[in-house]
Amino acid sequence: MSTTQIDRLRGLLEPLVTERGLDLEELTVTPAGKRRVLRIVVDSDEGVQLDACAELSRAASAVLDEDDPMGSAPYVLEVTSPGADRPLTEPRHYRRAVGRLITARLHEGGDLTARLLAVDASGLDLEVPGVKGRKPTRRRVELGEIAKARVEIEFNRPAAREDAVRGEREGRDEAGPTHDGNDSNDTDDTNDNESDGEA
Repeated sequence: MSTTQIDRLRGLLEPLVTERGLDLEELTVTPAGKRRVLRIVVDSDEGVQLDACAELSRAASAVLDEDDPMGSAPYVLEVTSPGADRPLTEPRHYRRAVGRLITARLHEGGDLTARLLAVDASGLDLEVPGVKGRKPTRRRVELGEIAKARVEIEFNRPAAREDAVRGEREGRDEAGPTHDGNDSNDTDDTNDNESDGEA
């Protein structure tokens, strides 16, 4: 899809996203057989619930049906939240990843893996794990030093381990799963406007 069409879609859909207190993180159109997939990725500081995705999907579908920016070919509408391992490209992404382990590639060269402790307008406060029994060290990295970064998937994060131990001590099982995979909430809406000779 052309940049002009993506811009038109963004112009229609971004107001629906922002009026619900969400950020539009990504908007893509990709071919999928005889159909296309319009994928809207949204996020917020509080995360995105499945109900919010479903409600946004209904609102977006109504606007798309009325304005018809997708044309006559059938398409599937997906509204989802980002996966846990999505790239960190905006200050808000780092803010939402506080407490997580991240890997950053620096412009000066080399990769840095550290726990994100705090974020401000200019940079990150990190805790770099110690090696060979050494204690972790603190490090400040300015945002301008980072070429690219992403969250590292942890199957047993420290906070989750502490919660599990606390739950065992108190004789209750409230820790829940510590799996940290793709936590995205997906909802699909299919536009079955069959045309172009399809039966």
